[in-house]
Amino acid sequence: MGFIAWLIIGGLAGWIAGNLMRGGGFGILGNIGVGIVGAIIGGFLFSLLGLSAGGFIGSLVTAVVGSAVLLWVVSKVR
Repeated sequence: MGFIAWLIIGGLAGWIAGNLMRGGGFGILGNIGVGIVGAIIGGFLFSLLGLSAGGFIGSLVTAVVGSAVLLWVVSKVR
């Protein structure tokens, strides 16, 4: 995927996960950061489970799951 696609998926995933986990987003840069880190975490978790997701929607779902896990862990550490 291209760099712009990473930013779009990261922003959407961070925003969706933020709304699911604590009721709000983190601003555009925060959403992108959470989404990109979440995509890495989600990709790792999905590979452990033997799952693979392709395309825009699959990448978005992977990033949202990873972002939600990231936000959950951060909330437990705080």
